[in-house]
Amino acid sequence: MNASTNYQIKQSIDGFPLYVLKDVHTNSQVTVCPERGGIVTSCILNGKELLYLDRETFLNPQANIRGGIPVLFPIAGQLVNGQYDWDGQTYQMKNHGVARILPWEVVATSTDGSASITLSLHSNAETLAAYPFEFELRFTYRLQDGILSIEQQYLNRSQQEMPMVSGFHPYFATEGKNLSYVTDATRILDYNDNQQKPFNGSLNLETMVESAALLDAKKTEIVFPLAEGYHVRLTYSEQFRYVVLWSVKDKPFVCVEPWTALNEALNDKKELLMVAPGNTLELVMNIACEK
Repeated sequence: MNASTNYQIKQSIDGFPLYVLKDVHTNSQVTVCPERGGIVTSCILNGKELLYLDRETFLNPQANIRGGIPVLFPIAGQLVNGQYDWDGQTYQMKNHGVARILPWEVVATSTDGSASITLSLHSNAETLAAYPFEFELRFTYRLQDGILSIEQQYLNRSQQEMPMVSGFHPYFATEGKNLSYVTDATRILDYNDNQQKPFNGSLNLETMVESAALLDAKKTEIVFPLAEGYHVRLTYSEQFRYVVLWSVKDKPFVCVEPWTALNEALNDKKELLMVAPGNTLELVMNIACEK
């Protein structure tokens, strides 16, 4: 098979327009839905579907999608009472920010050396009411050699410095939830009681309601098992200081979520990424599947 036919992009409709990136040589394909928050709804790498998706929430435009890989911006997690203060003003913002609930625009597609799609999201009246900064996000989803890369650009179109948090909320399909994670983190913040605790590499999410955040990892990767002997390897930019682990009882998924800051960052002003006027912050997250 020559290079020109190995990488393909197909379009389809499943409630919303979808773009399917294909890497034929590795039996991999990634499905992206621009209209539903620029979300990845399916990620098959080396023949293995990695993601869980609740189709009912996906097909309901009023629902937050439970599944896939939601985009978190300009916060990850929650704000107390759903609000924060900035420059003497109080703003309301839903959990995980504004990017995941808005339609994104397709900017470009390519099958030259990889299968890729670039999406953009611009600030508008709705975002400015919750987050008073002009911005543009440009995300390129790239499938190459059986690896999904999410290449991110955060452009500050404002006249003042732009505070932000970046994150992803991947729902990985699993059979069990008492998993071991390959990471050098030694402590967690358990959001069930807001206490810091030692971490020995394993966490049983089956018994937890709220999430837990890995606090002190130095390596910018984490590896964990799925079913049938497969493992997921997430690698990411050093700005993703934390990985948050979460699940829901009796649902067959575990969320493994790289975040650049924790809950309440816009309120406590801790570890915010600050983007100067006219500047662009570039980050990346890669997902690989190994057996």
